[in-house]
Amino acid sequence: MQESLLIEIGVEELPAIPLLKILPKIEESWRGILESRNLKSDFRFLYTPRRLVLQSKAFPVRQPDRVEELFGPPVEAAIQEGEPTPAGLGFARKCGVPFEKLGRAAKGKREVLYFRKEVPGVESTELLPEMIREWIFSMNFGKQMRWGNRSEEFIRPVRWLQVRLGDASVPMELFGVPSGARTFLHRMVSFDPVEFSDPSEYPRILEEGKVILEPGRRRERILADMDRIERESGLRIERDSALMDEVVAITEYPNTLLGSFDESFLELPPEVIITSMKEHQRYFPVYDSEGKLSNHFVVVSNAVTEDFSQVISGNERVLRPRLADALFFYRNDLKRGLSIEGLEKIQFIDGLGTLRDKVDRERNIALRLAGVYMDRLEEESGKSALEIEELMDRAVTLAKADLLSEMVYEFTELQGLMGYYYAKALGEDPLVCMAIKEQYRPEGEGAELPSTIFSSVLAMAIKLDTLMGLFSVGKIPTGSRDPFALRRAVNGIIRIVTAYDLSFDIPAVLELLADQYEPFDLGKLEEFILERIYKSLQANPSIITAVLATGERDIPAIAKKVEALKEILERPESRELFTTFKRVANISTEVDLGGDLSVDPSLFQAEEERALWEAYRQVIAKAYPSYQKELEALFALKPRLDAFFDAVLVNAEEEELRRNRRNLVASIYRTFLHIADLKEISI
Repeated sequence: MQESLLIEIGVEELPAIPLLKILPKIEESWRGILESRNLKSDFRFLYTPRRLVLQSKAFPVRQPDRVEELFGPPVEAAIQEGEPTPAGLGFARKCGVPFEKLGRAAKGKREVLYFRKEVPGVESTELLPEMIREWIFSMNFGKQMRWGNRSEEFIRPVRWLQVRLGDASVPMELFGVPSGARTFLHRMVSFDPVEFSDPSEYPRILEEGKVILEPGRRRERILADMDRIERESGLRIERDSALMDEVVAITEYPNTLLGSFDESFLELPPEVIITSMKEHQRYFPVYDSEGKLSNHFVVVSNAVTEDFSQVISGNERVLRPRLADALFFYRNDLKRGLSIEGLEKIQFIDGLGTLRDKVDRERNIALRLAGVYMDRLEEESGKSALEIEELMDRAVTLAKADLLSEMVYEFTELQGLMGYYYAKALGEDPLVCMAIKEQYRPEGEGAELPSTIFSSVLAMAIKLDTLMGLFSVGKIPTGSRDPFALRRAVNGIIRIVTAYDLSFDIPAVLELLADQYEPFDLGKLEEFILERIYKSLQANPSIITAVLATGERDIPAIAKKVEALKEILERPESRELFTTFKRVANISTEVDLGGDLSVDPSLFQAEEERALWEAYRQVIAKAYPSYQKELEALFALKPRLDAFFDAVLVNAEEEELRRNRRNLVASIYRTFLHIADLKEISI
């Protein structure tokens, strides 16, 4: 038999971000609890800022009966001289029956004591209190709180509770709050509880009380209002998905409103206005028909009223002083200009000096990398090597200057970006300005890369100094701990050099830069970078191992070789291909690949030998535009190799003939080693 289930836990306003972070785990936890109690059923988890709700249309009123089979000790250990032993009596106690009631069963090759019993299902009303407590305490929001004189913790105080199975209220307490047949409406409708006997009335009662329970419906309401505002005003609203999730989580009855601010604040960089609105007020930015930031904003209000004019004006009043402060900071910073005086007073990390020391190291790294990539930098910028060096020096010098600005002190997330605006306003070269803006890119997986090679060199210099510096003072990530985001730094370097095809031979680069740090094991850092390559390149790990086994350590080359092998391995005929070439690899293990692999065609006895040799010579005589084309040419030797293996005994008795045939096979294998060691690949 099944009944509807309604669980509503009423709380003080939940913080949106912690709730959103654990939403998937909330449902997963309840699903696991249902399965562990053998009460599996479909359900919906819904929430507003003041309630957590579980609903099920068909919930079992009791567990199904089940049969439990218990296997005990071997009979020879349980009965000796016709009497039960302590082991046998202990098993009987476990089963809750006299020893004589125990049966016998075969388990493996032995006869053991056995008992089969029927276990009746427990009523759901008895199980639900414990299940709900387990569910609530499984919610790890991070920061918890206590209230009153209670010792238990939760994210916010619980104020009401209802647990309804069918029409009946399930008696229980949670944080000292007894369950009942009542709920609460929107605070601007009523502060009084609403009693109701029929749980099917719950959705109607909330709806009339200006509470939209389903998050999806709240989102749809907001989006519909935004569509209306855009039609009526001709403006365009930025629909930030993360911000949308947040406002859905903090409203029970959302109303979307258009506000404005004084046009004079548009003197500020758009990002400053947007950050101030989003981070502090949860406002959506609004753009005009030309795509420029307008002096408007959209606020999603939780108010219930007939006249929203006061709500709009109140939000406008709150925003104005924030923008006024930002404009004051901005103008002050422009007067002061960009300067790194003061960075010498800011400690970076123990053993690595100050931020000024870090800037000096980054300058050296950037200039050395610029030397490595100078041809590409000259081609990209149209500037001379001397000009590029001067501009790179300037970009590194100014990159951290905005950390001393009033604006970045107030809005730390704008570091780099404010440096860009200040440098631009002060007439710095566009290359320098853009490099300052993009110095932290990419800031995460899938995030934007620097837009130029010039910017990329600065971004890599910053990441490399952090990597090498922290490794030099022993701050190496362990397990999942990575407090300085060194893995992200490596991922960023990998993405940059592969996207721009910038040669980056790992040991050579590390050796080039090592003199700036206290001596440390560069091999450990190389291993750390190689580990990230396995994570960054989406491929069968054995393919990456095969490429690295050749000694290749240039990141773009590794990526290209892996991609070329991956493409061929994904073909339907790949298994047959590798059967043949694994045989080539196995034969080649008996040959010194570093020695003389000369082949004497005059020793060929079979046409298949000559055909393979000529086909191989044609392959190696050509230049290939890509590793993939080279691999395709090498793998095209398969029919010749198959015919060779069918017709020719490689390990011939005559030594000279055997060596000649092995050298032919090993020559093909050694050519593959230019790209990958095939014996490492598993498919």
